[in-house]
Order: sequence, then C-alpha cells, then structure tokens
Amino acid sequence: MVRPCEPILTLLSGAAAAVHCYLLPQRPTRPTWGVTNNVLASRLDRSIIAAPCYQGLWGMRMTSISQTALAADVHAAPKAKVRNFSLDRARTFLTLVVLLHHAVIPYTYYGHTDPKEFFGFDMIVLATDSFFMAMFFFLSGLFVWPGIARKGPLNYLSDRLLRLGLPFVICAFTVIPLAYYAISLRHHPEISFSEFWWTTITKGPWPSGPIWFLWVLLTFDVVACLLYRWSPNMLDPINRLSLHGRRRPAVFFAVMLAVTAAFYVPGLMYYGPSSWLEFGPFSVQHGRVMLYATYFFFGAGIGVQYLDRGLLAADGRMAKVSWDWMILAIVPYYLMWVLISIKRENLGNPSPLPNWYEGAYAVCFTVFSVAILFLILAYFLRFASSGRSVLDPMQADAYGMFLVHYPITLWLQYWLFDFNMPATVKAPIVFVLTVAFSWALTRALRQIPGARRVL
Repeated sequence: MVRPCEPILTLLSGAAAAVHCYLLPQRPTRPTWGVTNNVLASRLDRSIIAAPCYQGLWGMRMTSISQTALAADVHAAPKAKVRNFSLDRARTFLTLVVLLHHAVIPYTYYGHTDPKEFFGFDMIVLATDSFFMAMFFFLSGLFVWPGIARKGPLNYLSDRLLRLGLPFVICAFTVIPLAYYAISLRHHPEISFSEFWWTTITKGPWPSGPIWFLWVLLTFDVVACLLYRWSPNMLDPINRLSLHGRRRPAVFFAVMLAVTAAFYVPGLMYYGPSSWLEFGPFSVQHGRVMLYATYFFFGAGIGVQYLDRGLLAADGRMAKVSWDWMILAIVPYYLMWVLISIKRENLGNPSPLPNWYEGAYAVCFTVFSVAILFLILAYFLRFASSGRSVLDPMQADAYGMFLVHYPITLWLQYWLFDFNMPATVKAPIVFVLTVAFSWALTRALRQIPGARRVL
C-alpha cells in the first residue's frame, strides 16, 4: 500500500542520500530524537524541561540546539538551548509580507479592484506570490520531527488541531465572511451581512482567503506523523545533507531546486496557474500543492536534529554568501517579467497558455522561489541573529495578525475606493493601518483566558 506522500519523501531522501554518499565519507548513523537512543532522549527531555521554550512558527514550541563545532561527538547531548532569533524574525517578517501583499493587490494590473493602480505594486506582488507561502511551509517543517519525537504523534496532532484546526474553523465562519462582505457590498449594496453570511455558508461560493494555509499545513502535519510512525529515520539523508550544507550550501540548494522543479513544473503545466481545489472553505492551488510539500519536508529534514549545526548555522557558509543568493534571485525574477511581457504583447494573454510558456515560467518561478528563500534566511542568519530588532515586539502576535488582518485590509480598501488619491497613497495607508489594527486586535484577543494557547 502506498502511503501518503511516499513518492515525494522517497525522492527527497533519495536525492539527499545520493549527494551525501558522493560528497562525504560515511559517518556513524546519528540517533533520531527520542527514538534510537534512550540515553540521548532522556538528556534531551531534561534539557527541554529545564530550558526556556518559545512559540515557534504558528503553533510549534520552537527549540534549537546550540552547538559550537560540527566535529563534536554526534551522540553527545546538547549543552544549551537558546532562542533562535533569526528564525523568529524571519517568520515575523514574512507575516508583514503577507499583509503588504494583500494591501497592494487592488492597485495592480491583475487585481485592479480599485480605479487606481501602480506598476511598482505589480513588481511586489509577483515577487511575494512566488515565495512567501512556500517559505512559511519550510519554516513550519523545521520543527515537526523533533516535536513528534518529543510529544508522540497523537499528542503532537492534538496540539496542532488546537493551534491550526480550531482557528481555521472559527475564521471560516466569521473572519472570512466578514472580509468578503466588503467586496460583495461594492457590487450589491442592498445585501445585509446576515443574508450574505447565510448564502456563503449554505450555497457558496465559500472562499477561504489566506486561511487555506492552516488546513494544508495541518494535512502535512498528519502525513508527517504517519511517516514518522512508519520510519523515524526517513528524513536522515536530508539532515546529513544539511550538515554538509554548513560548508557547501550550494549543494543543498541544487538538490532542493531539482526536487522542487521535478514536482512543481509538471503540476503547473498540467493544471495551469488558475486551477484550484475547492470544497467549501477548503481550497488550494492544484499546481502548487507539491511545491508546498517539498518545502515542508525539506524543512522537516533539516530540523530532524542539530538544526544550528547544519545549513542554518549562524556561522555557516550560507549566511556569508548572501550576494550570491541575491543574484540567483534577481535573474529568474527578471526572466519572469520577460515572459509576462511576451504573454501580453506577443501572445495576447491566451487561455490556456502554450506548454512551452508554462514550462519556462515554472522553471524561472522555481529558481526564484528557492533562491529568495536562501537570501532571506542568509540575511537573518547574518545580520539579525542577535541583539534587538524592530520585529521583536511583534513576534508573539504574528500568528494572530495573520488570522485577523484580512477583513481589516478589505474594509480599508472599500473605504478608500471612492477617494480620488493615487495608488501610491492608498496602498501605504491600507498597509500601515492593517498592521496597526490587526496587531492591536491580536493583543486584545490574547488577553482572553486560554487564548494564548491558540494565538
């Protein structure tokens, strides 16, 4: 019987294992947390209890092992556990990118739900849409394997249901209808909210807005638990490749790029960019499901153990070659604009697009997506791994801001629609007020007893 996501995990682990065996001498197999070495597991459990924890990417208790030398005995228990400021700040930064993305969409060529537009916002949306949700899945995956090992699959899933499933249900019935009512009101000013809500829930369409991320992430968590029960060591080859990536991140980049392209390019060519799986509030782009899965499980492989000693080491090579990642991101981004120009000027925006176009665009998209992931991680590892940051005060509220921002954004855009102001004025107003109001609302909601367990 083929298990869920077995093909993708087989390819991920196989590719990583092949590269590792070719490049590195064989090393003793490292134990997986809490599975193959009871002594190590007990030591880790004690360090977890004794050391301070912090909320990880939207629901995970994030912990990172601080080690000073890769040559240290791999069977030794971690000496200390510290808060990973780099990943904290990368996640908060991405949350602000989501808010910016939604703030500027109406003022773009394709969004154009407002009479004003500005080409610079098209540049922002093309960039953000090409990486930010995939990067969220990557960061989420980093803490899956140790979380399952520490808590056990059932307890881990219980926590994830509380942090992902419950917010999804609440938002699907409240936040999302409230957000889309602003759009409906523009076309049907006579409709009441109760009527709109009932029609949405009973007849549809029932859009999910940005909360589609929650149920897809929860599904990946379920798959990860099943795979962990089947083989706790399944992702070890990716972890070994990550350890090697401390010195040679280009190898990890090449493997991740090849695997991502292998799953994303055929999917985009088959389904196209506009095909969505939709069932009530459950929706996701057909062509990007496997893209998100590869990012999630690559992150899970890196996080199996020794997170701070591999690719994401603060003193690793990846953080020192940020200019290389920038060039690798700029070139495919430019080529995507060339292809968009060809589509508009030469092809006449046909539907469907030719296969050669979809394939070329998908390759550029994939290279840009992986390269900018490395660029952002390199920046935060190099320049934002310690000290204070303007992102720190927002860190604890980032998840809540993601959940509640959408109706705030759409209603601000509705309010500004009739104002005769340029898009370059409207969009900043929407973004700044969305950040302020969603942050304040999240702070208020987190004062409710028990709310901090979810938000």
